[in-house]
Amino acid sequence: MSLSRTTPFRARRAAAGALAVAVAAAAAVIAVPAAAQAPKYTLKFNHVLGPKEPYHVGFQNWAKRVDERTKGGLKMEVFHSSQLGKEEDIIEQIRQGANIGQNTDSARMGNYVPGIAVMNGPYFAETLDEVNRLRKAPTVQKWQDELAGKHGLKVVCFNWVQGYRHFFTNKPIRTPDDLKGQRIRTPPAPIWQESIRALGAAPVAMNFGDMYPGLQQRAIDGVELVYNNIPGGRFYEVLKFANETKHIMLINFQVVSSKWFDGLPKDYQAILVEECERAGDETSKEIFRLEGEVEQDLRKRGMTIVEDVDLAAFRKAGDKAYETLKLLDVRNALHKEIGKK
Repeated sequence: MSLSRTTPFRARRAAAGALAVAVAAAAAVIAVPAAAQAPKYTLKFNHVLGPKEPYHVGFQNWAKRVDERTKGGLKMEVFHSSQLGKEEDIIEQIRQGANIGQNTDSARMGNYVPGIAVMNGPYFAETLDEVNRLRKAPTVQKWQDELAGKHGLKVVCFNWVQGYRHFFTNKPIRTPDDLKGQRIRTPPAPIWQESIRALGAAPVAMNFGDMYPGLQQRAIDGVELVYNNIPGGRFYEVLKFANETKHIMLINFQVVSSKWFDGLPKDYQAILVEECERAGDETSKEIFRLEGEVEQDLRKRGMTIVEDVDLAAFRKAGDKAYETLKLLDVRNALHKEIGKK
């Protein structure tokens, strides 16, 4: 822009001001880091567990690595203790395309693809190796495709194993008969309800956060959880016995919206999956390492650990859950696929 001597003073002053603004704006653009100008993607990740649980640490590790590998292009924000809402409500938001993720299980996924609920049944998987083999099973891959294609739920990974679930009660439990008349809290999905019923107890659907007051008020007689849930929830204050039934190895699924996932750059998709699996493997191994420490801590706090449980009787009783839900053939076929006897 050229300002001649014949240009009126006001006009020259206005033009000079405009030039200064343009220069300042250009400088501001140059000053902004390149990463800040790039497209941004955010995932708000919700889970029901407390901030001291191993899973929360694992989710934070997953988020940190995704942030590092995408150079800030994909940012995960982790919310513990159901801060974003109830699990079932969050899953519906995910189906609508929201940029939210949820730690969940195959029982809840079974509300959309019934067969997949089998993975949450009694004694379905009993080792980390069996869970790893499930990741390659054709039937499981088909279920995941159906969840994504028909129901808007993308399973990022499902190798997060929360440990063995046991019954925690105020009386010792050694056989299914010992559970008769015991009201045991479970999540609301059918496979949960029928599994606990088959094992001898009366299932009571209740949110995770309502268990402690439910025990105080005697709305329930016990819970079935993994060892690592007990210290964080302070359940040792209201329960006396940890009964090692190992009735479910809890396999957790990390799900996001299919629509949101498909909108990510391909390299971001790969990073999100790879780091989910990496953190899942690490966290699952850490949980099994910690179980022994938690068990010893609970002994010190006055809980009695019941180890002489009749596992054969519980396994036999658990078959009824599969029969009731017409999942026995599905279970047997999938066990054949992964070589489980």
